Amino acid sequence: MSTGVLYGVGLGPGDPELVTVRAARLIGEADVVAYHCARHGRSIARSVAEPYLREGQLEERLMYPVTTETTNHPGGYEGAIAEFYELAAKRLAEHLDAGRDVVLLCEGDPFFYGSYMYMHERLADRYEAHVVPGVTSVSAASAVLGRPLVQRDEVLTLLPGTLPAPELARRLADTEAAAVLKLGRTFGSVRDALAEAGRLDEAFYVERATWQAQRVEPFAEVDPETVPYFSLAVVPSPAYAARTTGAGQAPAGRAGAPVGDVVVVGLGPAGPEWLTPEAEQALAEAEHLVGYGPYLAKVPQRAGQRRHASGNRVEADRAREALRLARDGATVAVVSSGDPGVFAMASAVLEQAEDPEFADVAVRVVPGVTAAQAAASRVGAPLGHDYCVLSLSDRLKPWDIIERRLDAAGAADLVVALYNPASRSRTTQLAAARDVLLRHRSPGTPVVIARDVGGPEESVRVETLGGFDPGEVDMRCLLIVGSSRTRVREQPDGSRIVWTPRRYD
Repeated sequence: MSTGVLYGVGLGPGDPELVTVRAARLIGEADVVAYHCARHGRSIARSVAEPYLREGQLEERLMYPVTTETTNHPGGYEGAIAEFYELAAKRLAEHLDAGRDVVLLCEGDPFFYGSYMYMHERLADRYEAHVVPGVTSVSAASAVLGRPLVQRDEVLTLLPGTLPAPELARRLADTEAAAVLKLGRTFGSVRDALAEAGRLDEAFYVERATWQAQRVEPFAEVDPETVPYFSLAVVPSPAYAARTTGAGQAPAGRAGAPVGDVVVVGLGPAGPEWLTPEAEQALAEAEHLVGYGPYLAKVPQRAGQRRHASGNRVEADRAREALRLARDGATVAVVSSGDPGVFAMASAVLEQAEDPEFADVAVRVVPGVTAAQAAASRVGAPLGHDYCVLSLSDRLKPWDIIERRLDAAGAADLVVALYNPASRSRTTQLAAARDVLLRHRSPGTPVVIARDVGGPEESVRVETLGGFDPGEVDMRCLLIVGSSRTRVREQPDGSRIVWTPRRYD
């Protein structure tokens, strides 16, 4: 006898008319209809599916032993729930082994914070299993609000309200639009996070979307004592809100239009201990932070501050976004690792600022500790005399220019700090650079190889120009190649100190 088939059927947000045609058909055809419920025995999922049930079907009620209350289970709440899921899976398996098709009802979508997924992971490797998607609560909330969640290139972030408030605030500030689910007891911390991220006035509260008892209010006006679990916070498309409500500042060119400014801030090479007081103040005063995502993550979240994260290879787009925000009246900080004027965002912003569109926007630069300075400090003073800084990346300039500059630096007997020495797609440049410098330097010339200085994976070692292995160097490394005068001395603790004298005798 063949086994039955398991179906995880999404029922949508609550209105029985939003159940899909396929879901309705499977519910009516099933031998067994299963559903989860709390200890009071009532099931929202069953009430939604009721119009599609037929007489004679077996019903399997899977009653949670605990929801939000405490438990005496030796494994605590997690232990009690895990044991329940195991027992529930065994009950469904008995029906499947008997050849009965089982439909497990799930509010919303089965794989979107749905209870079905826990049965799927326990049964799908043994039985044929299919998932029928349903309209999510997020889509329903957007519909009842009458506002799009996102449009064009906007980013939508879905978040559980159970996240710690500081993490929730960081993520809310880092996106254009968001939905926060699982409110109820988390409402207070979600409200605090929205306020901290400067999004509270944009947020809406949606309760039981598409039900007869649905409720929609500005989030800031909701009484926390009235919030059930089936509710969520929605921060919809900011572009749509600006167009339909006239929100935002006057466009550039209008008489009296306010104009903000852009400050490009160097964060230093690693954590907050490398940040200067001037940079810290500039970050604190900004209304908007713009930058590469991992660099923005280094900056503590501040109340009311918006974040605009982007990828590592869109410097021009990032610069224009910052300039547009400032043109429309905002105070904007563009964050940059190390010093923004050294192979970083300052030149990208200033280049885009030449566009007449941004003629009224002022740009200033706040310096930071460079990667070369940080690496040099770990071994002593290899940059103690004249030196130059070169990037080995040929993404923005041809290799023949890099090679000519290396040759000139070698002939001039300059210490050379090499940025961007290698990457996954650039594996030959460092060996070629070493060969160019060996035209002018002895193989025994000291080379400092510093990786992730100030970070959790920091390593700094001293090798020689003729002896180091380029294959052991990656994009997170910086190299300092000494001059003919650079010295290495072993200290009493066994470490090696590297320094370049300030005078030529």
